[in-house]
Parts: sequence; C-alpha cells; structure tokens
Amino acid sequence: MGFFKDLTFAAACLSLTVAASPLQERTTDGIDYNNYIIRGVNLGGWFVLEPWITPSIFEPYANGGGVIDEYTLSASLGKSATQTLLDQHWGSWITEDDFAQIAAAGLNTVRIPIGYWALAPQDGDPYVQGQLPYLATALGWARNHGLKVLLDLHGAPGSQNGFDNSGRLGPIQWQAGNTVQTTLTAIHNLVDWAVSNNFMDIVTSIELLNEPAGFSPNIKMDVTKQFYYDGYGYIHDKTPNTVTVIHDAFKDIGGYWNGFMNSATGVGNVMLDTHIYQVFTPGELSRTPCEHVANACSNKGKLAGTDKWAIVGEWTGAQTDCAKWLNGLGTGARYDGTFTGTGGSYYIGDCVGKDVGTVATMKQVDKTNLQYFVEAQLDAYEAHIGWIFWCWKTESAPEWNFKDLLANKLIPQPITSRKFAPQCDGAACMVPS
Repeated sequence: MGFFKDLTFAAACLSLTVAASPLQERTTDGIDYNNYIIRGVNLGGWFVLEPWITPSIFEPYANGGGVIDEYTLSASLGKSATQTLLDQHWGSWITEDDFAQIAAAGLNTVRIPIGYWALAPQDGDPYVQGQLPYLATALGWARNHGLKVLLDLHGAPGSQNGFDNSGRLGPIQWQAGNTVQTTLTAIHNLVDWAVSNNFMDIVTSIELLNEPAGFSPNIKMDVTKQFYYDGYGYIHDKTPNTVTVIHDAFKDIGGYWNGFMNSATGVGNVMLDTHIYQVFTPGELSRTPCEHVANACSNKGKLAGTDKWAIVGEWTGAQTDCAKWLNGLGTGARYDGTFTGTGGSYYIGDCVGKDVGTVATMKQVDKTNLQYFVEAQLDAYEAHIGWIFWCWKTESAPEWNFKDLLANKLIPQPITSRKFAPQCDGAACMVPS
C-alpha cells in the first residue's frame, strides 16, 4: 500500500509544519537551502556501470557479443566472474583521495548513483550485490572531508528510461507488473540502511528515481507522481529533515511541476532535479559556442520560476556527443555523422580530441569554448539552489571529466571566481567560434 492512496487528498493526509516561504527549509544538520548553494559532482560509473565512463570494462564487447550495459555484462560473465570484476572496480574507481580533491576544489556535495539491485535484488536478475559496504566507506570519507551526499536511485526494475544508465538498455518496462513496488522497497531499504548506520548527518538528500522517461507512453505520470508521494512519505516518516529529491521526468520544471509537492500543498523538504544537456540532438549540437552559452543562461529564469527548490543535478562541459560510446556501446556520434540510432545524425564537425584522451589533448579552441560554457552554466545554475556536475571522472571522455578539467584549469579556482566577465548579464557574446 502506498503512503497516499489518492493524490487529490494527499495534502490533507499530511500533518506538517509549513514555512511562510514557498520554498521549505531545512535538512538534518541545519542547512537552509534558501540561503545555500550546492556545488557538487556525480560519482558516475561507480555503482551503476556506463560503457562510456569506463570503456575498459566493456572493450571486449566493442565488436559484438550482446553486451551493452551492466545487465547484459553480468548475464554474460555469470555471477562469480561479475562479482570478482565489480569488487575490483568498486574498490578502486573512487578512493578517499577523490573525496579530498573534491573538497579541496571548493565543492560541498557528491551525488552517488546506485541501482535497485544493490538494495532489492530480484529473482532471475543477473546483477550482483556487495555495493553497500563500499557505499558505507564512501560516506565515511565524505564525513572526513566535510562533504554532504545525495543518494540517488539511478536504476529501477524494468528500466525507467531505456538508457544504459538505468542498468539495462532497451524497452521501458518500469510501471509494469510489480516494478513500482519493488522500487519503493529499494527506497525503503536504502533509507533504513542509512538511518540504522547513522549516516543522516552526511546523507542530506535522497533522490527517489533518476530520469523516469515522462516522454514515453509506457510511463504514466499519475503513477510516477504517486510513487513520488509514497517515497516521500517513507523518507519523511523515517528521517523527516532529509530532503526528498524528485526528478522532472523531462517535463517543464515550472509549468508542469509548479503546484506539485510544494509548501502550498502541505509538503516540505522536496527538491526538484533537472538535467541540462545540449548534446543529444543534431539541433543542439549545431549551435555555435555563443548559442550554447545563451541557452545555458536562459535556464537562469526557468530555475528561479519554480515553486520549490530546484537543482541542476546533471550537466556537463561538453558541447558535442563525441565521447566514445556516449550514445551506447559500439555506437557513433551525431556530431561527426556516425550515429545511426533514433533521430539520425549529420556531419557538424570532427571529434578529434573530444572523443577519447585527456583534456590536455583537446584543441585549444575547444578548451576555451568549454571554459566559457562552464562559467556561464555556473552563473545560471547558482541563481537558485545550485548544481552537480556529471561526472567527477571518466576514463577517456575529457569534456565530461571534472577531475581532469580541474587539473587543467578549465574549472575556476576558487570555484566562485571567474576568468571571463559574467555571460548571463546580457552583454554581447565574446566566446571565440
């Protein structure tokens, strides 16, 4: 049974103290997000594999073999070999030194994606478990270095979006059968685990589900909203000062979501997560550097127009989709016309220096354009609650690798400084073409 049986009466069923402001207040350790800017990074590719983040793991299947994601990798290798592989990966991909570097860069938050299979494994799934001890260690590292954590359920049974970042590339089958209830069970188990292990001073927010595909006919938004209410109800009951994060499901963050789960409905401590990329359609990819900056700046007003806290929980320095396998294992890029998937592609430019390698191997003009773009996004996204970059590190996708961008001085240091004049103030664009 859900926490709320009927959305119409959901607000009436709650007994909460509502602040005068439409933006509700606090987390456990006293953070007032009305007067606080989140600056963070995602620890992508750690507990949920993505071929483009760690291509070395998937390289044996680059030319076929049926492996395209963590699900098929696990099925192909079998439980024992998968366990050995992933134990090695979990123990090495992120270390305490990463947390130290994140804190030293002036960041205050890490978002840690995890799949349902780590929390509520299902009979017949090929996935393996063992992630939680590593997660516990990570939370200890966060505590050591003064960082807060957003725990993010990144993959749901059946896949909530059909992307490989859900664990399983293919049909969107979340909401079929018992998948929603299983997802709630995963949330319950995650909350119970964090509370019982006294991590709520570190875990200031929990995201119920990453990127449910509200654009798909397979995803019913009334079911998604009920799931949000049910998940929120459990978190509020167990740890009432913890922020519940809901993803926008690719719907307009203001027009669609305003009026839902805000203080006027009697619901507090809810944050809306939106992800802003400009690399997944030929139209976006054909923008000039100045047009990329202008589009980034246009989000400043959209974020300010929400009636609840809103965070840009994923964004990137990339202005292309050139990163190796970003669009799926073995696939090409729209930018250079080699992508053959849905929507097609056409040649816009070459991917040399953007597809593999390090920031140091990028062309200087690409570095400069990226630096302008990053600073514009920082200015736009800090106008509300803040941002979390995707992602902290990659093996060979330089435009997405915050750690490498930082080392090559393309991320401002201090993080509040700017190399270029503010770009979202209406001044003429100065970005080189």
